[in-house]
Amino acid sequence: MISQGQCNIFKQNCLSGLENFAAGTTYVYKIALYTSLANLTPDTLIYTTDGEITGTGYTAGGEELTNIVPASSNNISFISFDPVTWNPASFTAAGALIYNADTDAAVCVLSFGSDKTATNTFTVTFPAATSSTAVIRLN
Repeated sequence: MISQGQCNIFKQNCLSGLENFAAGTTYVYKIALYTSLANLTPDTLIYTTDGEITGTGYTAGGEELTNIVPASSNNISFISFDPVTWNPASFTAAGALIYNADTDAAVCVLSFGSDKTATNTFTVTFPAATSSTAVIRLN
């Protein structure tokens, strides 16, 4: 079961000063892809290989997220990311986990709504970085 949402551990880590998306941070954030058999929910604590996809063009642990620029508007802080592309790609994914690759701490779970099968290229495109649409918002 993949249930979309910000992970509770991420919220706790933000309040404890254990996450840093600012320019120049040494932290690396990644996105890993999962099959529909994965058990990912907002209660997910850490990156796991259980249910992670396998296939041509995919490496366990996923890909690094780029263009992380924290911003704030309308009393909401937010971030989004550049699209992530796997090419070549031959696999099926039902969701993803964004996580801090330095600590393996989960940030958020993404559900694709159904299995998405790639036969050449697979791209995860994030919503615009605004206070109402960004993939991660704190208010």
